[in-house]
Amino acid sequence: MKIFNKLTFFGFFFLITLTAFSQSRVSGSVVDASFNEPLPGANVVIKGTKDGSTTGFDGKFTISTSVTSGEIVVSYLGFKTKTIPFTVTGSSVNLGNIMLSADENQLEGIVLVGTGIIDLASDRKTPIAVSTIKAAEIQAKVGTSDITQALVNTPSVYVADQSRGYGDSNIRVRGFEQDNTAVLINGQPVNGMEDGLVYWSNWSGLTDIANGIQIQRGLGSSKLAISSVGGTINIVTRATDKKEGGFASLGVANNSYFKTLAGYNTGLNDKGWGMSIMMSHWQGEGYTIGTQGQGQNYFISVGYKPSDKHNFNFLLTGAPQYHNQSFSQSISTFLEKGRKFNGNWGISNGEFKSEVANYYHKPVANLNWDFSISDKSKLSTVIYASWGRGGSVGSVGNRIRTADGQIDFEQIYANNIASPTGASTYALRNSVNSHEWYGLITNFETKLSDVLTFNAGLDVRTYKGIHFRQITDLLGAEYYLDTNNVNIPNNQISATFDSNPWNALFNYADTGERYAWDYDERITYGGAFSQLEYSNDKFSAFFQGAISNQSHVRWDRYQYLPENEKSENVNNVGYNAKGGLAYRFNEKNVVYGNAGYYSRQPYHDNIYLNFGNDVNPLTENEKILGLELGYSFSSSYFSANLNAYRTSWKDRVTSSSNTATAGQVIGSTTLNEGDIYYVTNQGVEQLHSGVELDFTARPTQKLDLRGFASIGDWQYKGDVVTVTRDQDRNVLDEVKEDVDGGKVGGAAQTSWGLGIKYEIFTRFSFDMDWRNYNKLYSDVGSVKENLELPKYDLVDAGLSYKMLVGKDDKNSVSFRFNVNNVFNEIYLASLTTTNVAQVGDQTYNGIKVNNRGYFGLGRTWNFSLRYEF
Repeated sequence: MKIFNKLTFFGFFFLITLTAFSQSRVSGSVVDASFNEPLPGANVVIKGTKDGSTTGFDGKFTISTSVTSGEIVVSYLGFKTKTIPFTVTGSSVNLGNIMLSADENQLEGIVLVGTGIIDLASDRKTPIAVSTIKAAEIQAKVGTSDITQALVNTPSVYVADQSRGYGDSNIRVRGFEQDNTAVLINGQPVNGMEDGLVYWSNWSGLTDIANGIQIQRGLGSSKLAISSVGGTINIVTRATDKKEGGFASLGVANNSYFKTLAGYNTGLNDKGWGMSIMMSHWQGEGYTIGTQGQGQNYFISVGYKPSDKHNFNFLLTGAPQYHNQSFSQSISTFLEKGRKFNGNWGISNGEFKSEVANYYHKPVANLNWDFSISDKSKLSTVIYASWGRGGSVGSVGNRIRTADGQIDFEQIYANNIASPTGASTYALRNSVNSHEWYGLITNFETKLSDVLTFNAGLDVRTYKGIHFRQITDLLGAEYYLDTNNVNIPNNQISATFDSNPWNALFNYADTGERYAWDYDERITYGGAFSQLEYSNDKFSAFFQGAISNQSHVRWDRYQYLPENEKSENVNNVGYNAKGGLAYRFNEKNVVYGNAGYYSRQPYHDNIYLNFGNDVNPLTENEKILGLELGYSFSSSYFSANLNAYRTSWKDRVTSSSNTATAGQVIGSTTLNEGDIYYVTNQGVEQLHSGVELDFTARPTQKLDLRGFASIGDWQYKGDVVTVTRDQDRNVLDEVKEDVDGGKVGGAAQTSWGLGIKYEIFTRFSFDMDWRNYNKLYSDVGSVKENLELPKYDLVDAGLSYKMLVGKDDKNSVSFRFNVNNVFNEIYLASLTTTNVAQVGDQTYNGIKVNNRGYFGLGRTWNFSLRYEF
């Protein structure tokens, strides 16, 4: 029996050993097809299994697997994914050099989850006007700026107002403001549901967690019913990394900026679980005096892949921040006091105190599920939520300034102490703008045939906005007296609440401690979308359609008694339809055309009059018609895209209601005291057309070139019509103002750029970007004669070096140094007035000095050190 047991044991051991050593080995090298150089860090996976590897710095890989034949999938950021069949003969197979071709606008390789939700241009065969910025470039070049800085070297993009404070930049695409440019993060819409705006300070952590940005100008490829009038900014974040490793970095910059960042990935274990975490902290004094800021960023991602058919990922991220702000000033004030002047601060008890600031904390959570139903069909679903808490700091009461123009907090404090009633003469307050947002997006995709693909999905959201004011600092007073709350007459408010973004999640004023306003709104959105695409080797065509309903209701506890605090419910239906055609002459040449029509519902803030519960009866859907033509050329050494566009935007309506005084005359009608009348501004057509060019070239192995040009013609068409109606909607007066041909302001209509990157020696490179901005007009809305600002040039430059360290050079230390506005160009980035200089007026570069706006940033620098393991 003992001999039998021993034989059994050794037999069992032999089988285990045989199994262990029967693993096949698949090896090879991944190489850049253009220059026959190795590509380190490429992902190589055996299709249908969890077996995979990444290439070393020599581009080589080896995979141990139990399969003897199949396909490997090779992907690398910035290159086209390649699938290679293999068959093992004996115990191993070497596939030799696997050549990958560059794809400048490809982000597909970094999308680990939400593959059916994130609408990247590569997912659709019919091209669009698009530019892609990879993670490495974002990390290298953004520095202390907002993530919008990553887009400045692309056509028809203008970024301004960064001198206001950290997170206060404004981006415009093809001349359209931020509320007309859709911003998606992992395919989820983030434009405010009340007004369509995006506040970049709420997203200060995106630079750390972005895997890439794809800006789709014009109609874009998103299937949702979103307001992509100017374009779509599609930001793809990190997810749970499949490979174990981590990183830590340190950054410093001008004006005492300091940042630390660290992250770690567990990699996916044998049971399909993995986790990625990241934390950061930043602080700085700000470029403009008195614009200090600080914040954190956290990112937690948990992935689970139970089988080849299912992939789950839970993500939680947030970026609590606080930063002081600067207002626009007259040019004469800047000339007198310096371009960094800011009159929003002062000294209190020997310490700095700001009157104007922003604080916010917006945790965002989502759960993604990708389901591979079959080889032809897949389903992608995301459930998401965000809880925004915070607002802006400002003042209430009588401001006092010192002789040098700063806030005199010492005198204000003395006046409050001396107040005979104890009521404040001046206090600091918070305008709280919080929200709760929940949503679901699901998309089903199936291949109906080899040439026909169908998509259909749902987009549902519910949003609750919460708005009120609270006192943050009484500055020595006993209370603030609020006399306007109809439910709490002569309310003496003594409670104060700080502006800490972490505390803002849970610590804020109760109803009886709020002043000036206190209202909520509920916006419910439901939409359905679909797409059908035909594609063969030469020809492709697509059609997309979406329809949605928005429901609005408002609760106002400040201006109304309880029985009237809830407004009428308003429903609006909107839709869009877009389609396109493309013809591929060969692998290098493609021509295409796209067209789209949007009927867009008015934003919540335009539905209710004067921030009250009265419904504006005159609003209607805005009409947008977009047309595009394009040509693309692509080769191993040179690629270029030429686009022409024409976008018409009509039927914008804003209204206000007013109460007549005794004997007031409008037109030929005399109103009675207390009569309600409505003033409506029926916006004229805004017509944006232009041509865009972008190119990339690699004339030598060490030299990369890129450039762009955009020539736009953005005008107002027709007349501005201001109509006044009585409470029965009868027209009392109608005034037309000719604004035909007036220039749309706020963004440079003509811009040019050229970039160069040169590898001095292995892993050490220099890069520089030049941009010219021209035909920039004041941001003042529809006027016949706008004010043109002086043109200007900017040059940015940087140095990068990566040093290999550790065993087998598997780890690295990267150094990056940037200088922005190298030549310290002094320029006007934006103006908000149109005062024309007359003979004898004081001017600055031909601009009358009483115009208000912002100068752009002068020379700035930043340096970062990053260790990856």
